[in-house]
Amino acid sequence: MAQVRIEPVTADRFDDAQHTMSGGGDGRGCQCQWWMMPNVEFDKTTLEQRKELLRGEIETGPPPALIAYVDDEPAGWVRVGPRTRQVRLGRTRNFAAHSEEPWDDDAVWAVSCFVVRREHRRQGLNAQLLAAAIDYARSRGARVIEAYPVDPGAGRKKASNDLYHGVISTFEDAGFREVARPRPDLAIVSLDVSS
Repeated sequence: MAQVRIEPVTADRFDDAQHTMSGGGDGRGCQCQWWMMPNVEFDKTTLEQRKELLRGEIETGPPPALIAYVDDEPAGWVRVGPRTRQVRLGRTRNFAAHSEEPWDDDAVWAVSCFVVRREHRRQGLNAQLLAAAIDYARSRGARVIEAYPVDPGAGRKKASNDLYHGVISTFEDAGFREVARPRPDLAIVSLDVSS
């Protein structure tokens, strides 16, 4: 049985983050910067610029994500941090209009992105990453964790690249409650971690 450990991404793990993101999907091109800036700014950046933005974010800290290692190989990634730092979330109409939480509250954290290398998919890594993200957020003073998963059973079949938000069943299994359904295939979920 494979051994899984999950660690915060730190400067010494930057190459591990790159390995994780290069294993299929949009992670390599996005560099987990999609939620960090408005669309106009994102569209103006090159891959190298996004990579350097991620490097700077990791080096400055606190860690913006966690990395899952499977038998010591970097295999998965989850972005988790204060929602206020992920500026595009508050500018996304589907989220801004339906969240129960004030957008300027630093104690509201968001789980916004998952990346799992192709060879490690369908092994439950998203659930393990989410559990670790919950513990990490709670230990850093989060009051609420919000996420924006897709419901692959609603509407047309989703391509794997469209599942980077995570799927609703993973969040429900972790105790999140559905707050809103801006579209049939998109939910807002929330977990109170204040106690």
